[in-house]
Amino acid sequence: MSKHYLVTGGAGFIGSNYVHRLLSRGERVTVFDNLSRAGAPLNIEWLRSTHGEGSFQLIVGDIRDADKLAQVTRDVDIILHLAGQVAVTTSVVDPRSDFEDNALGTFNVLEAARLSGRKPIVIYASTNKVYGGMEEVRVEEGSTCYKYADLPFGVPETQMLDFHSPYGCSKGAGDQYMRDYHRIYGLNSVVFRQSCIYGPRQFGIEDQGWVAWFVIAALLAKQITIYGDGKQVRDVLFIDDLLDVYDTAIANITTAAGQVYNIGGGPANTLSIWQEFGPLLEKLLGRKIPVERGNWRPGDQHVYISDIRKAERYLGWQPKVSVEDGVRRLFEWVKSNKQLFSSA
Repeated sequence: MSKHYLVTGGAGFIGSNYVHRLLSRGERVTVFDNLSRAGAPLNIEWLRSTHGEGSFQLIVGDIRDADKLAQVTRDVDIILHLAGQVAVTTSVVDPRSDFEDNALGTFNVLEAARLSGRKPIVIYASTNKVYGGMEEVRVEEGSTCYKYADLPFGVPETQMLDFHSPYGCSKGAGDQYMRDYHRIYGLNSVVFRQSCIYGPRQFGIEDQGWVAWFVIAALLAKQITIYGDGKQVRDVLFIDDLLDVYDTAIANITTAAGQVYNIGGGPANTLSIWQEFGPLLEKLLGRKIPVERGNWRPGDQHVYISDIRKAERYLGWQPKVSVEDGVRRLFEWVKSNKQLFSSA
């Protein structure tokens, strides 16, 4: 019997990919999105053309609207809460909107779930930014990348929380509310502190979605600026692997409820943002890519790698798509869909 899924931010990169997966296996889906992101209408058009005009319900709404959310949530079984403001830089320019989108919006989702009386499963896309700059963690410099001196498996969930930037604060508030609504109200909530996610249908920009942005810029001959020395390291996770852990948590909710998991590529799937990614992208493109250089940006971590062993241990999940394979898939998708980026 199919379940009723509510996907907030279902027209976004992660959301549209997950809605596609749900529809492909016959689930009932409601998408709740304000369509403010440039690529959102394109993703909705893709879902409709792929699955049919009436294959899902689209509600154009804002997660700051508590009453509308409560109405939509009355009969749902599972909520994927992916909506929100996504860029640190935007949060610094407009912290009030960032707070309302991320902290208040997440609170509204939780209240809607609680008031429904159905105790739906609530999956929350949090961020590794809740750990802040981690200045106390020792970092070593190599020829092409930085690495942790004392964290061979990456950053664990026990790392001290230290919200940096309005974005870190607003997402961190939602993160902690999710945990507490399980403790206080018994809500089946799960927090995923996600690292860099990438893949098809990602309309990346310079300040958010850097893997996709570099691929898009390279293929469309747009200017790429590298801030700092390009040795900054991130663990990256292909979209299909992220969706797998969502499904796994839902299928094992008695284990996952109330838990926090760091989710990323882990130590096996890392890239320095240009010293290593640049040559990989140039090989796919077949030519050198000119770049500009800029100063280090405030708060830019030299390294962030997720320790994903908790998800491996308790959910039996681990990434399957290698960096090389995932980047190639993204590259081929962008190359085949260049026309989309003129309208995104």
